[in-house]
Amino acid sequence: MSNSALLLGWFAVFVFSVTFHEAAHAWVAKRGGDLTAYSAGQVSLNPIPHIRREPFGMLLLPVISLFAVGWPIGYASAPFDPIWAERHHKRAAIMALAGPVSNLLVALCCLLIMYLGLQSGTFTGGTDTYIQLVSAADGSMLMGLSTLLSMLLFMNLLLFVLNIMPIPPLDGSAVIPLFLSASQTQRYRAVIHHPAVSIVGMLSIFLLIRYIYPPVHDLAVRILY
Repeated sequence: MSNSALLLGWFAVFVFSVTFHEAAHAWVAKRGGDLTAYSAGQVSLNPIPHIRREPFGMLLLPVISLFAVGWPIGYASAPFDPIWAERHHKRAAIMALAGPVSNLLVALCCLLIMYLGLQSGTFTGGTDTYIQLVSAADGSMLMGLSTLLSMLLFMNLLLFVLNIMPIPPLDGSAVIPLFLSASQTQRYRAVIHHPAVSIVGMLSIFLLIRYIYPPVHDLAVRILY
């Protein structure tokens, strides 16, 4: 792939992966009785409602980071009713869990497709574990597909690992109430919603992800081969 095609591929993979993540939040919230995100059109794989809600996080920041560091950085969100979340704290926790689980499912699908491709001889070993985990055996048009699969695996594994971490303001911190009582959840939320806690959490994430993600990616590569 040319450099411009790689940048375009990264952007498409980012938008799809984040849209899938937020649509999962919205769908599970709808199933749990909160129609807030559904009313905003976010129970959808159409990225437009998600971009409309977070234009900077889903459009401007990813484009800027693409040209600055070579791959997209961004964020998105799905709205929910805080009164519903307070009344149904376990449903809200499941809603939070749905996002990272959806990314894990996408990553597993990518692994399965690449594995089947390797077994059938369609794919062969790649040259880069992040953007070319497998290659087209005959150098055909499937080379582009193999690159996109590698990117999708990377992006969705990264989103899963990031968002499963129980550190505010990430999804993982909102999953903890699944194991707490209603009164414990109230006290817990009072702590994690403090701005200082979120700032410390973000700093911790930047420090920890470089140590946590690579072993997960290496495990995926070992499973594939």
